[in-house]
Amino acid sequence: MLRNLLKLALISCFLIAGSHSHSQSVRIVYTTDVHGAIFPYDFIKNREADHSYAQAVTYIDEARNESKNFILLDAGDVLQGTPAVYYYNNVESEHNIIATIYNDMKYDAVCIGNHDIETGHDCYDNYVRQMNMPVLGANAVNKETGEPYFKPYTILERAGKKIAVLGLTTPYVPHWLPEFYWSGIEFKDMVESAQYWMDYIKKNEKPDAVIGLFHAGYDYTHSFQKATDKCNENASTLVGEQVDGFDLILIGHDHKVYNQEVTSPSGRKIPVCDAGTAARYIGDITMEFKKGEEYPTVTSKLVALSNIEASESFTHKYMPHMLTIKAYSKKVVGTLNEDLVSSEALFGPNKFVNLVHATTLKHTGADISFAAPLLIDATIPKGNVTVGNMFSIYKFENMLSVIRLTGEEIKKFLEYSYDEWIDNPSKSGHLIKVTKRGRIINRVYNFDSAVGIRYTVNPFKPYGERVEILSMEDGTPFDMNKEYNVAMSSYRFNGGGEHLTKGVGLTKEQINAKSVKNILKDLRGMIMEDFIEMGGEIKIPDYNNWKFVPENDVKEYIEKDKKLF
Repeated sequence: MLRNLLKLALISCFLIAGSHSHSQSVRIVYTTDVHGAIFPYDFIKNREADHSYAQAVTYIDEARNESKNFILLDAGDVLQGTPAVYYYNNVESEHNIIATIYNDMKYDAVCIGNHDIETGHDCYDNYVRQMNMPVLGANAVNKETGEPYFKPYTILERAGKKIAVLGLTTPYVPHWLPEFYWSGIEFKDMVESAQYWMDYIKKNEKPDAVIGLFHAGYDYTHSFQKATDKCNENASTLVGEQVDGFDLILIGHDHKVYNQEVTSPSGRKIPVCDAGTAARYIGDITMEFKKGEEYPTVTSKLVALSNIEASESFTHKYMPHMLTIKAYSKKVVGTLNEDLVSSEALFGPNKFVNLVHATTLKHTGADISFAAPLLIDATIPKGNVTVGNMFSIYKFENMLSVIRLTGEEIKKFLEYSYDEWIDNPSKSGHLIKVTKRGRIINRVYNFDSAVGIRYTVNPFKPYGERVEILSMEDGTPFDMNKEYNVAMSSYRFNGGGEHLTKGVGLTKEQINAKSVKNILKDLRGMIMEDFIEMGGEIKIPDYNNWKFVPENDVKEYIEKDKKLF
């Protein structure tokens, strides 16, 4: 009897061992583009938030407890976007709050994002030093050494398997930021870098699986780019389609929620996941290694965090930080006697954008200012204006640049800007370019208007003939052949939106040659300083320098489209 029981026990042990040897699973959870949404509180709108990193922590903790073989990753852009990270980047900057939190959460690897770079060397270099896990970015190369500035990849061992995580970031950083922020770094093509490092990893590490952790979007045709373009901004799917060896690609940057597949050169279907932004979603992937199969089986899903409770332990632990940021965000910098509404900027001059124009002209001394609303749904209510309200104007840190442009180049710039923005109402039934569902087609942060000149915009005319510049702001003649000092955000000057390149027709070299000066100071901070200097009521110039024409013809379309926003 005892012998039979022992035999049965041994058989059971062999069966259990056999079942483990036939299949082993690794669970991967990832976040991306958190953009400082750490706490379940909106410091900009001063209210509770149903999505934040605190909700993600609840999900991460449960997943880690459920899964023996667990990996936690982040695809970048966490250091900018809310008063929380701004405070710990610029006011109390010794200990980076994200490094502290990510260390606590035991991340296995993170990728560097363009908005992480935008905080400046002091901030992101300090962040990297404080992180207990590798910060990846294989295609961001140290110009002096030729080696990656950040770590190119990491090897994780789970379930007896070696899993390589290769990090790449969008090479478009130099198109958006002054060299001051990325000095000493060269951003190389993602596809070429992926191929180089894939070959290196396969030869030297011999991994059982490779994960791509990319801070770049999935739409490689964005902004009229082509698959063949060198240093494509959003090359994540191009990498999957052109470089063999990936088993999973996790992406970010474009704030899209995306869970699809691409076909590799060898014909394999590779999952590509994008968890959007601001911790609204989290990625959850299972990688199953089956005995006798060359590649793991990968299943992926994206989980909305709006119905998940914020982690009580996390919130309790970081409550002192949350209270500090709340107090900072509620600091009053001035008062307004009217609401500032960003959507009104689509239909004519409005004080939301005029505030940016006024600050730009004051601090640069330029003849003309270009500026756009960064958000379509931002409002600064009348009454006390707080530090938190300022993030409705500029969510991310922007600097100022001044460039010398001819009158003809200024007109070309505006023609391009309004073409991003307006439609021919007689053909589409709308003044604003919108989808059939009434959503804006292009990005409002590229809808630059001008101050310093008087002009009209006729949406019924073809591209190139819509903008008529009547005079300078003071009524003096505007000369198409004369050069003017024109102020704009550093994002626009460095190529963001391609107004200067595709719109005006300038090369990067020509743009740099026309540069007058760069003010390496946060524009949002300048606005706050100006408010405090005013000492009470905030006075914004009432620029009424441009309008849509013919006025009678566009009036009905303006009223119709205003209802969309």
